[in-house]
Amino acid sequence: MRRLSFKQVVLIILAGLAVSCSPNQEMVRKSPTTEIKAPAYPLITIDPYTSAWSMADQLFDVPVKHWTGKTQSLIGAIRVDGKVYRFLGKEDIPLQPLVPMAKQEKWEGSYTFSEPKTGWEKVDFNDKSWKSGKAGFGTEGMEDAGTVWDTKEIWVRREFVLPELSAGNQLYIVYSHDDDFVLYLNGKKLVDTGASARSMVVLKVDEELFNKKGTNVIAAHCLDRGGLAYVDFGIFRENDRKEVFANTVVQKSVSLSATQTHYSFQCGPVDLNLQFISPLLPNDLDLLSRPVNYINYDVHANDGNSHEVQIYFEATPEWAVNETFQEVEISKGTKNGINYLKAGTTEQAVLEKKGDNIRIDWGYVYLAAKEADQTIMAIGDYFKAKENFLKEGSIPAGENESKAVMTQAMPVMVTIDNVGSVSSKPVNNYLMLAYDDIESIQYFGDNLKAWWTQDGTLNIDDALKMAVSEYTSIMNKCAEFDKNLWDETMEAGGKNYADLCVLAFRQSVAAHKLVKDKQGNILFLSKENFSNGSIGTVDVTYPSAPMYLKYNPDLLKGMLNPIFYYSESGKWAKPFAAHDVGTYPKANGQTYGGDMPVEECGNMVILTAAIAAMEGNADYAAKHWDVLTTWSNYLMENGLDPENQLCTDDFAGHFAHNINLSAKAIMGIASYGRLAAMLGKTDVAEKYTAEAKKMAQEWMKMADDGDHYRLTFDQPGTWSQKYNLVWDKLLNLGIFPKEVAQKEIAYYLTKQNTYGLPLDNRRTYTKSDWIVWTATLADDKATFQKFIDPVHKFVTETPDRVPMTDWYETPDATQVGFQARSVVGGYFIKLLEK
Repeated sequence: MRRLSFKQVVLIILAGLAVSCSPNQEMVRKSPTTEIKAPAYPLITIDPYTSAWSMADQLFDVPVKHWTGKTQSLIGAIRVDGKVYRFLGKEDIPLQPLVPMAKQEKWEGSYTFSEPKTGWEKVDFNDKSWKSGKAGFGTEGMEDAGTVWDTKEIWVRREFVLPELSAGNQLYIVYSHDDDFVLYLNGKKLVDTGASARSMVVLKVDEELFNKKGTNVIAAHCLDRGGLAYVDFGIFRENDRKEVFANTVVQKSVSLSATQTHYSFQCGPVDLNLQFISPLLPNDLDLLSRPVNYINYDVHANDGNSHEVQIYFEATPEWAVNETFQEVEISKGTKNGINYLKAGTTEQAVLEKKGDNIRIDWGYVYLAAKEADQTIMAIGDYFKAKENFLKEGSIPAGENESKAVMTQAMPVMVTIDNVGSVSSKPVNNYLMLAYDDIESIQYFGDNLKAWWTQDGTLNIDDALKMAVSEYTSIMNKCAEFDKNLWDETMEAGGKNYADLCVLAFRQSVAAHKLVKDKQGNILFLSKENFSNGSIGTVDVTYPSAPMYLKYNPDLLKGMLNPIFYYSESGKWAKPFAAHDVGTYPKANGQTYGGDMPVEECGNMVILTAAIAAMEGNADYAAKHWDVLTTWSNYLMENGLDPENQLCTDDFAGHFAHNINLSAKAIMGIASYGRLAAMLGKTDVAEKYTAEAKKMAQEWMKMADDGDHYRLTFDQPGTWSQKYNLVWDKLLNLGIFPKEVAQKEIAYYLTKQNTYGLPLDNRRTYTKSDWIVWTATLADDKATFQKFIDPVHKFVTETPDRVPMTDWYETPDATQVGFQARSVVGGYFIKLLEK
């Protein structure tokens, strides 16, 4: 009989017995949570556009931000006996431009596309031979690009003289780039990003680096890795305005479950508990797609006395724009017993923008609550609303509608809950934050609405009404799901593994959009967040797949369906699978610059076989048999010793004779054989299975390097993670002898660094999803945990406060690139062993 630890017993009791009173007095179960220091804490997670995070240990230390790093302000404060404490977010007082960026002014700079002479970054460099152009410098069609940059590299210089400043002014360089970016100020290197793309990054700069009375030079170099490209930078200073809600609560704890983030605060004589709930339940697609998140709160006195309490929440229209200079309109209303505030751009350019590092600027954000006498909702001014609450505990009624440009005057949507007298008995309530995107995806020319609309028969008012009427049921479903996920991951891999899965869940789901095509087929389309913005990328689907195989294979079908359709329709005519179907949110055909023939064929066939294994039948494969056959034959002809090409780890560049890619091809052929057997195609099954086994024997001879297997067939003394072999174990294909994986595992244990196992011998960086796949090759839980523990250490100690990156340096836990991607769904692969 297995003994439960004390903590497990407590968690089970909390999940099963602990209740709270919702506003309608029904019983609501609480989710079991785990306390873990996260690189960023998920707050609102609906889809790639409506996504907000706290990127600090304490909820009130920094502004709430989108995963791109742009502010999506959400501020909360509590007034106790007239004293105000801020508990959520931070006032984001805009910096003042001294040397403006292209958004404010199309500044003139010198640039060249050819590598310049030594010293090009210094003040005294002669750049007369360079071209002159208006900023920003970027791909044609980029909104702020004044000069088209369509080569691989660009070098830019900008000369300026600082205006006279008073003593003590803190200065900042703000920059945007896509992709690899290096920046110098007066010859001193300040920025070197590696492979990444970011917008409006703020860097504090020592004023001693500037020439106060002479010429200064910012010099930058940027390398484009494909897709979009951009460079812009400027100098800013702090704003003279001071924050209004300067006093903060004491944060007692923060903890997480799969669908929830919980905070506990002391606000003087009152305690406040706050929960952010994203009901992304994989077995309820209507609920998963519904664009409504909850902010639950309860408050009680901690000193035995009664206290007068008011709670203030505020959101800005930043949630509904790509840039703050866009004009917005705000309105308030009541429908179905729900009060709401609503904001969006006046332009409403539906589905016009596409790309990686951008936010939605069509549709409307909603701040909503049940209609109640004690609740006030109003449109206010960013500073005046707070000042009024601070002094009087209220805000003026204001207008029912308003228009503004946020760079000129920032409006806010405010709700105040006049809770009243609070004693030791908790008082509960909740808010809803929702987003109506009107049209979600453009799919081969068709504009598609989100799944939750049921082909346009439901609107956002219906969604909010259901969110209220189903509140108790939804909370209980989330608690049950969270408990089951925690129990399963704890059992499979221990607490550190369970922590990683909890962190991964919302991030992975919310990097997708759920829609259906005109024929009613499910489409679950990923966005390559902070990667290149591609939509429906096959080699992002592949690492993400385990979580969806575990919890609902239909969602994985929704990832594969666009690629099957692309080939079967004839729109993609090549004999191998496409890389993607476009750039988010436009899925009109591949936009990635290079093909990955073996990679994508292997991925598609393996995942189709995995679906069959989970469902116990190959019906899905039968629908796509012809194209699966084409791809499997391609692997037979080209997979054993791949030519020079990219694999999913494309950031490492092209190379030939990739042994791990070869293993994927062999797994793909074996998977096709398994599918044929399930469909009663005995001769086909025997042929492809035999070929896979034959190729595996050749692979072993060609790859052997003594105590391990190589990175490439032609390079002795090399090594790499062979994570693709995991399918031989999970699908019980019986292609490679078991000692192959165990020889690799033993070798990997000699190569680990402080924060994990490097991807291969070429660099010290790694991919966390692949580490978990590699660890799953281990025969026992203890060995599995030896690989997991360093990844957990990375998550809790990385200096980069961003939604979990999957690409980082193993010696020091620093981010290399990528963040907020769906691939962390791959952490759940250990659960597929059963």
